[in-house]
Amino acid sequence: MKTIIIYTSSNNCTQRAVRELSQKLTGEVQTIDIKHSYNQNLDDFDRIVVGGSIRGQKTMHRINQFYMNYMLVLRTKEIGLFLCSSGDLVLAQEEIKFAFPEELHQLAKTEAIFTGQIDAGSMSFLKKFFIGKISGLRDKESILDQEAIDLFASQMDRTYHPFLLLI
Repeated sequence: MKTIIIYTSSNNCTQRAVRELSQKLTGEVQTIDIKHSYNQNLDDFDRIVVGGSIRGQKTMHRINQFYMNYMLVLRTKEIGLFLCSSGDLVLAQEEIKFAFPEELHQLAKTEAIFTGQIDAGSMSFLKKFFIGKISGLRDKESILDQEAIDLFASQMDRTYHPFLLLI
């Protein structure tokens, strides 16, 4: 099973979540940060995981462009969706509804929110200042929700077998 994780990150939290997820998924896994141009042939992959960080009910612009450009291919694959959020989990669960179009939610095998603290050590002074004012961020540590990543990986790896429904 070949999987590609398409993501973009403005801080290390999403990048770290993708690295953790790629190690937990079975089969061959490739990760692509679409911060740079993207021109991968998605036909080579069985599963496509798409995600990024959330900012004010919008995923990053590059992720939006990706799923608009590749919607026809996404309809033919196993899809997983995730967002990284450093905020309140309940609020993030509301935000994921608006982050992706309804069609992708319907196609998704699983969805998750990977919560964690923002890694202030990787930010510029100006970004740290503004993020700190908004979220109260003071430390440089980034802690990811390992349970959410483990659950997402196991749900993506779960095989559907029609005969299991008969038991």
